Amino acid sequence: MTSNSEPVVQVAGLTKSYGEFAALQGVDFEIRRGETFALLGPNGAGKSTTIEILEGFRNRSGGTVSVLGTDPQHGGLDWKARLGIVLQSTGEPGNVTVREQLAHFAGFYPHPKDVDEVIDAVGLREKAKTRIKALSGGQRRRVDVALGIIGRPEVLFLDEPTTGFDPEARRAFWDLIRGLQAEGTSILLTTHYLDEAAQLSDRAVVIAGGLVVAEGRIDELGGADARVPIVRWRDDGGLREERTQSPAAFVADLTARTGGEPRDLEVVRPSLEDIYLELVEADEAASASTKEPQLS
Repeated sequence: MTSNSEPVVQVAGLTKSYGEFAALQGVDFEIRRGETFALLGPNGAGKSTTIEILEGFRNRSGGTVSVLGTDPQHGGLDWKARLGIVLQSTGEPGNVTVREQLAHFAGFYPHPKDVDEVIDAVGLREKAKTRIKALSGGQRRRVDVALGIIGRPEVLFLDEPTTGFDPEARRAFWDLIRGLQAEGTSILLTTHYLDEAAQLSDRAVVIAGGLVVAEGRIDELGGADARVPIVRWRDDGGLREERTQSPAAFVADLTARTGGEPRDLEVVRPSLEDIYLELVEADEAASASTKEPQLS
């Protein structure tokens, strides 16, 4: 999936403040052509603010940003026609059919995808002649995705794109994104589904409190230490755990020392979710420790 070509998105020292509140505090990352890049973090971390700045919907307070060689604050219609955008939420559904809506939006772009092909890709063939206001929430979300890709974008922004999708629809969406990846589309994805990030993304950054707390390939986030297996067991003193590169040898030694297999013994290899939660919790703990104590 990964391309080694030039970056199409460059972010350096990005800041955004609302009064005294700093939503972004110096964010840096790059996205290469043909790469799918995940922006991960808890609610309120600054993900949507970052995406809105890259899309040109919101002005930044500081730093530099380039998307397809253009500062988003000054991007014109020609530049916007090269982007695809799927927001977290859209306006009220129109009194038009799915096909009518897509055909209308296709007319805004110089080289749009085939309307029926896109309808099939998002799994709405049977709803093509249905008015959007009559669709379920998940089906409307598929229309949002269809509108984001109809213009054959060079860079596609996906902000929580599969919210409301059932498991089957999510899998179909993943296949759609893999098709776009094969065509060379660069994709910036935010999602709370970490399995989705693992399935689709080449690299990721984790943002917490407006700061980047980790960056790298999906299978390298958190560093090697974060992936060291954990042995957990219970003894008279309560639940114990130990990180070790040799869990089998550790369990054998533990069994020999205790005269039998310890209670509730398990060996856990940290998943992406485990690593992500550890990164976010570590940042929250560090932030809490820097706050001034409140007088009672």
